[in-house]
Amino acid sequence: MSERHGPTERDRRRRTLGQNFLVDERLTRDLIRGLDLREGELVVDIGAGVGALTIELARSGAVVWAVEPDPEWYDRLGDVVVAAGVGDRVRRVRTTLEQLQLPRQPYRVVANPPFGITTHLLSRLLEQPARWPTRVDLVVQREVALRHTRTPPVSLRTAAWLPWWEFRLGRTIDRTAFRPRPSVDAAVLSVLRRAPALLPERLAPSYADALRPVWNLAAAPPRGRHQQGR
Repeated sequence: MSERHGPTERDRRRRTLGQNFLVDERLTRDLIRGLDLREGELVVDIGAGVGALTIELARSGAVVWAVEPDPEWYDRLGDVVVAAGVGDRVRRVRTTLEQLQLPRQPYRVVANPPFGITTHLLSRLLEQPARWPTRVDLVVQREVALRHTRTPPVSLRTAAWLPWWEFRLGRTIDRTAFRPRPSVDAAVLSVLRRAPALLPERLAPSYADALRPVWNLAAAPPRGRHQQGR
């Protein structure tokens, strides 16, 4: 009778970090080709993992910051980009989202981040005017992409970002395109900077707090006659 083994250290890290890697190479190429990248454009790939997006971004002519906190995947990524012939276009950055120093020069973000950090990632990217990207394209849970692209907005965060950003729903990605396979399908969420913006940039970091009282009032259920003051 064969010995039964438990989860490996790699399995445990994948669960902890929420790693679901794109393994459909043709789909990945199609995604990158549809982004209108320019030669020499700086692109930040957050959660680079095994380099599926990183390699195609570099092949398209972009200069890529491949951000990966997992030490094993970070090390393997170095070999992968060299083997693909794009090592001169890729800068590996081993750090967490919290510690990541975003570029000061113009850049955009193209990433398949762990699903669990989507909201935190969007907050970091969209609420710091001094380090704003020119555009963001993320592979996220399809339900999340739908929620951010609804009109009118259904969440306070999305509503607070709208004066400066436009949200667009991209293609759906079947869960079978990932390893390990997630329980839900994904989709591309594209976020484009408005030009011109609807409000001054200086208001962006605190706009959600300013909007919250009005949002909560609008979301509150109407009071019935029996609830009104006597």
